[in-house]
Amino acid sequence: MERTRGDEVSAGKPFGAKQAAGRMTREAWIEAGVEALVEESIGHVKIQVLAKKLGVSRSSFYWFFTDLHALQRELLDHWLRKNTGPIIERALRPAASANEGVCHIFECWVDPALFDPPLDAAVRAWGRIDATVRAVVEQADDQRIDAIKRMFLRYDYPEEEAFTRARVLYFTQVGHFTLGIGDSRDERLSHLRSYLLTFTGRPATEGEVADFTAVMHRLLPDG
Repeated sequence: MERTRGDEVSAGKPFGAKQAAGRMTREAWIEAGVEALVEESIGHVKIQVLAKKLGVSRSSFYWFFTDLHALQRELLDHWLRKNTGPIIERALRPAASANEGVCHIFECWVDPALFDPPLDAAVRAWGRIDATVRAVVEQADDQRIDAIKRMFLRYDYPEEEAFTRARVLYFTQVGHFTLGIGDSRDERLSHLRSYLLTFTGRPATEGEVADFTAVMHRLLPDG
């Protein structure tokens, strides 16, 4: 197959700074795939569709991926890094109390840099029509819940109670995103004490409330 000027980037022969730095990269294909998945559905993650969006030839796809399934695997990996990694990291982060630990996890629900709700919903929709993807989603849910459970265990909750509280906290938030509930920052903060008491069974201190209020004001300055 004859190479085009656009194809040469992937072969280590950049033909211009604009192309080499931007669109003609593996990451650009993945980004375009993520956008199509979120904005449309997995049915719109097609080579020709993405090539047209990127303004490149269809053949350039094959410099980066063996086939469409390879790109789909990259989309799942992107989702796992984006939406599962931060939850586990926040759950494992040291905290002085269970309420502070829950607040660390809460940051994932309000910081788009830590969790992407539309992406999560799109991958779950994909899983409803693809058993392999569904298995990955179920495994990710188990990993997230296990990390939250281990957070509760650090604060002397019994094993079964830690597991149940982790599921309640996690499934409540998944349901919140699924239903598209759009509470404002101030409305969320008005319920903070009640949420913490519900999830941990322990009253929040003034310091815990103040610290998370400051985080919310930083992440959502418009209220």
